[in-house]
Amino acid sequence: MQHFLAETDLPAGQVPLLFSMAADWKRLRGGEHPLPLQGQSWGMLFSKQSTRTRVSFEVGIHELGGHAVRLDQSNLQTGRGESLEDTARVLGRYLHGLVIRTHDHADLEAYAREAGIPVVNALSDFLHPCQIFADVFTLAEKMGSAGDDLAAVRGRKLVFLGDCSSNMAHSWILGSALFGIELVLAGPAAYQPGPEIRERLEKEFPGHAIDFREEATEAVRGADAVYTDVWVSMGDEAEAAERRAALQPYAVTGDLLAQAGTDPWILHCMPVHADEEISTAVLARPRAVLYDQAENRLHLQKAVLAHLAEEARPSPW
Repeated sequence: MQHFLAETDLPAGQVPLLFSMAADWKRLRGGEHPLPLQGQSWGMLFSKQSTRTRVSFEVGIHELGGHAVRLDQSNLQTGRGESLEDTARVLGRYLHGLVIRTHDHADLEAYAREAGIPVVNALSDFLHPCQIFADVFTLAEKMGSAGDDLAAVRGRKLVFLGDCSSNMAHSWILGSALFGIELVLAGPAAYQPGPEIRERLEKEFPGHAIDFREEATEAVRGADAVYTDVWVSMGDEAEAAERRAALQPYAVTGDLLAQAGTDPWILHCMPVHADEEISTAVLARPRAVLYDQAENRLHLQKAVLAHLAEEARPSPW
């Protein structure tokens, strides 16, 4: 059974095809549209708040001819003690696939193991692969001829600034290795990538090193793209003051970008806290492509869903 829990879950040869499919979906939107999910029902199980992820998946399932079934802890028996395994097995009898946004990545793996239907990672505390694929698609559009021009991103330097122990940093570590992007991570030593992602990288890409630095000015030199994320993610609110103080030197400002010696593309997965992790002035730059990233979530996720739909069959009784 094919799942999409991590950037590297799909065979390498299928990834360019997925990006070509996303480019096709983008061109076809508003016109005659194939319906690979016609007659299918896909569950959307969200344990975290969401704007872009929820709406893009719900719209994408609809545009592919399917029906999205909204699920959350407040309306499932898991909120009253039913086991995840029992829930997964039951949902697998009703649905053709599951899109899950959750805290613990192990929960995603359990659903994938027990449900018998394709499972998509719509964000966990460990990885956010749908965002990375959309971001690489966006960079390919800007640096090349189209979103499926993956040759245009190979060898380009992307600098991630801020909390380098986050799910977004983890996903860029895997994604950069997969797509041949030169990744530099910059943040405080206390927020550097931990052993779990280092072990995963070594397993997936033996010998591939993580380039982590504590000096932001040095990191951004020669950058083709600069990426940041919120400093206080869901679940980190108790550490908000400590995080803001530690991460302030890594804010994406005009002064910092002036040290790059380039005119980099500016990316942020949103939501944005303007004048915290990124300045209002930088957000107003023509090369700040946040809304393109957000739109491309729809097209890439539709491609993922269409690819998985071939295996999206309910388990027999």
